[in-house]
Amino acid sequence: MRSVRKKALALLTGACLLAATGCGLDVNAALPFQVLPGSIQPVPELRGLSVTVGSKDFTENILLGYMAEMALSAAGANVVDLTNITGSNSARQALVGGQIDLYWEYTGTAWISYQGNTDPIPDERAQFEAVKKADEQQNSVTWLDFSPINNTYAFAAAEAFAARHNLRTVTDMTNFVRQHPEQGVFCVETEFSSRADGFPGVRNVYGIPVRETKLFGIGTIYSLIASGSCPFGETSTTDGRIAGLNLRVLDDDRKFFPQYNASVTLRNDYLRAHPELRRVLEPVAKAIDNKQMIELGKQVDIDGRDAGDVARDWMVAKGFIKTS
Repeated sequence: MRSVRKKALALLTGACLLAATGCGLDVNAALPFQVLPGSIQPVPELRGLSVTVGSKDFTENILLGYMAEMALSAAGANVVDLTNITGSNSARQALVGGQIDLYWEYTGTAWISYQGNTDPIPDERAQFEAVKKADEQQNSVTWLDFSPINNTYAFAAAEAFAARHNLRTVTDMTNFVRQHPEQGVFCVETEFSSRADGFPGVRNVYGIPVRETKLFGIGTIYSLIASGSCPFGETSTTDGRIAGLNLRVLDDDRKFFPQYNASVTLRNDYLRAHPELRRVLEPVAKAIDNKQMIELGKQVDIDGRDAGDVARDWMVAKGFIKTS
């Protein structure tokens, strides 16, 4: 996708969600290259159906949005691109309010932010099933089938540093800092530093001794970990900068952090009207996992490739679509 296609989509906030006709949301941004059927074949019931696809405004979710768009296009639908919506709440309200028809959401976000729970469920599938059931019953939102992608919080260290000190888990990190208190320097975002499911909670569960906490934006944190300026820092488990900067994600061996598995979400009534969407989109969701997403994100955030091109190449490599 060419970036010019979606600059206006940052307007999808606040009043725009309630008055879409006045916010430029009726622009049909077509795919910039032809998508032909691969293993995803034309579906007669979807031919000519206009499907508006949204996404949040970070690399992984944009990539997932593009994958959904290409799958739908191969199936014969007419895709309206509303990827790159600013903020989780805006994307959710766009779905509930009917400005978009589907987007990829994360179980932890729904469980905590939309459904008002405080205690996460440690098991990924159990968390997914609980979120799915609650959203269908309480909010008329359906989650398509479980996907292996789990973009949860994590701690990371530079690969060379972690290898030298045999650090593979958060427990390893905790024990190391106890023995070397001068290394207890953590770089985290402001939000993570105060969230119950962030730094305060994980410190309490593991008993992590902290010498100093430094607050930065997430992009800066990755660079500081890689350079050794921060021995440890906050990351997400699927970010492409993990591979691009040669970082090691430490396993949350006590399963403290909430699970954030991604899934396509739709309004109940929309899926009932177009049940064929399920068999088009679910195979894509099941084919992508954390390792692959890290590589795709690296191609965008480190190598500078266009996110649409990266998504297209993955869809072609998996055989879902063809381009010629």
